[in-house]
Formats: sequence, structure tokens, C-alpha cells
Amino acid sequence: MMSTINPIDRSASACTLTLVVPCYDEEATLALCIDRILKLRSEKLKLEIIIVDDCSRDRSLEIAQKLEEQIPEVRVLHHQVNQGKGAALRTGFQYATGDYVGIQDADLEYEPMEYLKLLVPLLKNEADVVFGSRYLRQDERKVLYFWHSWMNKTLTFVSNMMTNLDISDLETCYKLFRREIIQSIDLKENRFGFEPEVVAKVAQYNCRVWEIAIRYEPRSFEEGKKITWKDGVKALYCILHYSAHTAQLPMQLLIYLFIGWISAISNIFIFSALFASNFQMTAAVVLAYFTAAIINYLLCIAILFRHKARWNTWGELAFYLLTVAIMGGLDLGITMSLTGWCMAPLWSKTWATICDFVGNFMLRKYLVFPEKGIK
Repeated sequence: MMSTINPIDRSASACTLTLVVPCYDEEATLALCIDRILKLRSEKLKLEIIIVDDCSRDRSLEIAQKLEEQIPEVRVLHHQVNQGKGAALRTGFQYATGDYVGIQDADLEYEPMEYLKLLVPLLKNEADVVFGSRYLRQDERKVLYFWHSWMNKTLTFVSNMMTNLDISDLETCYKLFRREIIQSIDLKENRFGFEPEVVAKVAQYNCRVWEIAIRYEPRSFEEGKKITWKDGVKALYCILHYSAHTAQLPMQLLIYLFIGWISAISNIFIFSALFASNFQMTAAVVLAYFTAAIINYLLCIAILFRHKARWNTWGELAFYLLTVAIMGGLDLGITMSLTGWCMAPLWSKTWATICDFVGNFMLRKYLVFPEKGIK
């Protein structure tokens, strides 16, 4: 079992830990949270505490500013408009100067002293990033919401399939980074989408990742818990959007099967509607195909491939239109040939659409959205 003795006291030199504290309407717990963080201080462990008030509606900013006046380690930053936890963290990371940078929610669900354990792999130069897991084995834990835990574990499972990491707690607050790592990551998400985004990008940077069990005292929604099922849906989107373009080939094929299925259904439905409206066969095929191609492109850049992965926008569109022309000609040729062999038009179109799937995926992956790789 890992010791909770301060590892800094046994290290050769002092270091600084920066904890970014995103704060939104936490007047009841903010001061106590900072008091607990300060207990981490030792002769060799210096602290930098960056409170980022995200336009709180209560007295949180006033309390934070008083703490800044009283405690040299505290610095307060303030958003004029509420933007979300991810935006508050981005602001804090930008101003961090410590050797290591971690996250501390102000709501007292997490115990700051656990950072003494998370620091160990970093100090031994065995890790670049350390996550504190609420699901690794512990002696005891507080029991709360089944569906909240189930959602987190499901999102973690999907994220692991995309990133090829084997972590147990995607949505944990406790994420500790070498400063140069977190400041080199270009983060985009403003709300709780930060969690899957940063995990995806840590995986793409080939960081050495560790997990360590931590204690956790969850709040109920009545006590102020803010995350909801809508954030779970957004997290699933973020997992796909930020991870899928570097996922293993079988996972990409599975996602493209979904995209292809949506596009194919659109293609067949539009063709059927046009054909039933007495459109000429060739016109119905072409219009249906190009409409489905637009849907396909939008889904590709939303949940599978990285937009402007190698080409600029116009180059990407040019190559995409080239693939549409190639596969459109193939689609038309197959449909017309099968119809000429006395197959029903709808079945002819269906078989042509199936043949399009493999060709479209290969052309999109290796021609339209080819990955440069991350240095």
C-alpha cells in the first residue's frame, strides 16, 4: 500500500504544486477547501493556488478575493461571463507556474491530501500524468447514485476503446500533470467535456499515465451537484470527436458503419421519394447520392475524422468532392447495371450503397482526412 508520508520530504529538491480551483457558486465551501489545500505545504513542497471564479452569482468571488489578500499562495482570476468548468480550467492552466499542475474542485468532494500520493510517480519520473481514481479498490466508500456511476463507467469504457488507455475513472476531478504537458495541450471544451477531451489528447501525446486510488465524498444534487445526463451525452460526443480520428482501425470502421448507415438510409429514402415522384432514374440517383454525401461529410468531421487534418478547408473539400465523384460514378454504374439485369430499382440502389461503404471509408481515411501524426 502506498504511503501517505509527504514524498517531497524524501526528495532531493523542492518543487511547486499548482492547484487550479474552478469556482461557481461555492461560497459555503470555498474557504474550507483552501484551508485543506494549505495543509499540503511543507519545507520542500511549495503551493500555488489559482482560484478561477466563473462569474458566480453568490459571494464566492468576494470570499476568494479576501483569501487572496490573506494568503500569499492564493491568486484569483475572474470570468465576466459564466463559461463552464473547462473554460475556468483553461484560464488557470494558462497562468500556472508550478512544476506540477492539478485540479481541485471547491465543493469538498475530494480531499487535497490525496495529492501527496498522486505526486509520487511524477517525482520518480515514472509518469507524465496521474489520475486519481474513485473506482480502484478502497477500504470503504460513500454510496450514492447508481445511474451516475453507471454513466461514468460506461463513458470510461467507450473512451478506453478509442484511446487504447486502460483507465478506470474518466470523469475524475483529480488529474495531475507536468506543467509543460498541460500547457502544451490545445483545449477547446468549456464545460464538463474537458474530461474526455484532455484524456484523448493525453493519449495522443503518448504520455506516461498512472492511476492511484483516492477517497471521494460525493455530494447529492440537493447539496449542489451540477453535472446532469445532458453532460453525459455531451461527454459521449466529445469522446468520439477528440478520440476517434486516432482510434484503432476496427473502432474507426465501427463508427464509420454508423455514419455509413445514416448516410445510406438518407440515400435510399431520398432516392425512393424522388423515384416515386416520377424523377428520371439518373437524376434521382445523383440527387440522392449527393445529398447523402453532404450528410456523410458533416458526420465525418463531427465524430470520426479530424477536420483539416492535413489539408486546409478548401483542399479538404476538393479531395472530398473527388471521392464523391469517384464513388458517385461507381454508385450510378452499379445501380444502372443491376437494374438493367432486371433487379428492382430499390434493391439495385441498396446493393450499390453497400458497395460504396468500403470505398468511401478508405478514400476518406487515406485521402480526405489523412493524419499527420502528433509530434
